[in-house]
Amino acid sequence: MSNTASFHPRNKHQGRYDFEKLVQQHPPLKAYLKTTSDKKKSDVATIDFSDANAVKALNQALLMTQYQISFWDIPDGYLCPPIPSRADYIHRVADLIAVNGSPTSKLVQALDIGMGANCIFPLLGHRAYGWKFVGADIDSTAVRTAKGLVQANDLAKAIKCRLQLHAEHIFHDIIKDTEIFDLVVCNPPFHSSEEKAKTASKRKWKNLGKNPNTGFNFKGKSSELAYPGGERAFVSKMIEESQDYKEQVLWFTSLISNKKHLDNLQKQIEYFKARFKVLEMQHGQKQSRILAWTYANESKELKWKKQIFKG
Repeated sequence: MSNTASFHPRNKHQGRYDFEKLVQQHPPLKAYLKTTSDKKKSDVATIDFSDANAVKALNQALLMTQYQISFWDIPDGYLCPPIPSRADYIHRVADLIAVNGSPTSKLVQALDIGMGANCIFPLLGHRAYGWKFVGADIDSTAVRTAKGLVQANDLAKAIKCRLQLHAEHIFHDIIKDTEIFDLVVCNPPFHSSEEKAKTASKRKWKNLGKNPNTGFNFKGKSSELAYPGGERAFVSKMIEESQDYKEQVLWFTSLISNKKHLDNLQKQIEYFKARFKVLEMQHGQKQSRILAWTYANESKELKWKKQIFKG
């Protein structure tokens, strides 16, 4: 069930999932359906969200039904993202570049840092608003898989996938000298090591009364889940490198799961003389936020955005 109270108004995933419609689009989802009772003691269809295969089948059905993505699959063990919350990110950052409330434009160029095998931000952003994307990742299998998804859905003209060959860099070696991006999106690795990611997962399952060795319901490779220093260090590196692209990118953004990281990151942005905004999100019991920063003053920002939406 989606949390309608906190979703962006343009988010398609409001209210309960229509499992009947979803199964019609993607029959394999039916194998994962089960019945539970809601607050009114009525029987409702759902899935076991602790089952990674069930979550993947749900994602496939949602992408087919809501975004006309005819084929979507990822290798075993790679991050299987929650579609509604990823869509919410896209809708909220869309407001940063919108002119007169409209973020739809085929002229928008966006960059996804840490695209993953799932390629979810480019797929959602293009289908929702017509944006073009470059997706970058340090995992060669992830990039190869994402390219396959793009080709399978005939989106090669809209989405490009690039391999980052240097793990110590984020924007360097990805953004070319002549490229301009209106928006950067990122879901950064949260944990400081793969071992800490596993420990956190076991603690979560234990608190839910499940087998602590269940694993991740959304899975994820080490590069998707962990980075030396964790989320704060990764975003700090983004901010540091972003200085070199202040004339080539309008808005840099990143998901921030731990609110405690905001203060230091905001001070770093201010030190580099950039402006920032914090976009709050809440999905069910999970609270997160998007940190956005730009080196453009308000006048330059408006001029830039008018160019995006001139057509």
